[in-house]
Amino acid sequence: MSLDITKVAGQIGAMAAGLKQGAAEKRAHLDAAAKTISTADGAVLSEKVRLSKTSFLLAAPTGNLNERYPAPPPPADYSVVAADGSHIDLDRHQAAACRLINIGTVRLDYGAIPDAALDSRPRLLADDADLYIQDPDGPRATPLTGALLGIKRDVEEFQALAELSAALPPEHPALALSDGSLIRWSLTTANYEAYVLRELLENGYVKCLDEFQRRCNERELAVASYISRPGGEEVVNTLRLAVCPYEPANCDRHCGQLKNGARPCDTLSGVSDAELFERFLETGQRSAVFESTSKVIGQYYGGHRIGFFYLKLEDEVARVELPLWLAELPGRLDLLHTLVLEQARKGQGYPVALAEAHEQAVVTGADRAVFYEVIDVYLREEGLNETVSAKSFSKQARWL
Repeated sequence: MSLDITKVAGQIGAMAAGLKQGAAEKRAHLDAAAKTISTADGAVLSEKVRLSKTSFLLAAPTGNLNERYPAPPPPADYSVVAADGSHIDLDRHQAAACRLINIGTVRLDYGAIPDAALDSRPRLLADDADLYIQDPDGPRATPLTGALLGIKRDVEEFQALAELSAALPPEHPALALSDGSLIRWSLTTANYEAYVLRELLENGYVKCLDEFQRRCNERELAVASYISRPGGEEVVNTLRLAVCPYEPANCDRHCGQLKNGARPCDTLSGVSDAELFERFLETGQRSAVFESTSKVIGQYYGGHRIGFFYLKLEDEVARVELPLWLAELPGRLDLLHTLVLEQARKGQGYPVALAEAHEQAVVTGADRAVFYEVIDVYLREEGLNETVSAKSFSKQARWL
């Protein structure tokens, strides 16, 4: 037994007592946030978002904040496509310095002629062209590993989703759905070279957005991503501006020396967007649309703006992200709302197309072991005397 639970039980008890102590304050902050979203002027707040300098991420309102929309009935015939992915990263203890990306795809047709198509697309990354992102203007190259391999996988997921959408019959409404965020947040946490960003975003992700925009203009198609149990606070942060007495707000100048709890906006602190909309929305309703102010969008998305709304389900509040040009197409928000809601209902709380795509994409520990076993077999057949490291071998053997 590696964990002595008796040694941590007292710490868990202290944690529970602390949570109980903070519950009353949390309820007061949630009440204040619910009241503010019901009374704040969206146009005024949007202008304040534009002018203010804050220490937290904001969401720009695109209309009235207190809007609540019921879902219209779904169309009689429609299709849903989804893509998800997983990968095996470089393991320097194994014999070959390769990677694997596995993309799971799903197409579900509903209506008079129901149908389903599920597939997976495993791709081995073994050549230098696949293992590195090359600077086209010089000798530099960046290895695809770690977080960067995850971003590459995200790009390939979105490319697969675009391909699925292109193959759909144009006469039926359709939804293209991805898992997670449309915003590549991880790009803001690492100092990637410009040529790496151009390859992954300009030549990859943004091209997919361009293609989706063209297809959505040509046919009744909606594209979005779905985030289960979101933890963001952008909308609540924006409401903090509504109670801020300074015009415009400047967190460092006016409140930089104040402790947490002493700032005027701290009456709303500690509340997540999901908690707010759990209180504010009825089951099946969606919120107003908000625009993300993330810097990565303005810097790298080529004019595409990303928005989001919250959708209340039976057991959770989900965040649905979309390109804002989609919201400008007549009836497209309604289509997105109702089809995402139907997918969640059919999937017992989580979109069934995404759940099936995940099942097609997932690489288990057993799959990983077989993957490396097959590599070893082929290397030996070719007379390559590569071996795994001693550390890797020790993990496969029990000594005591």
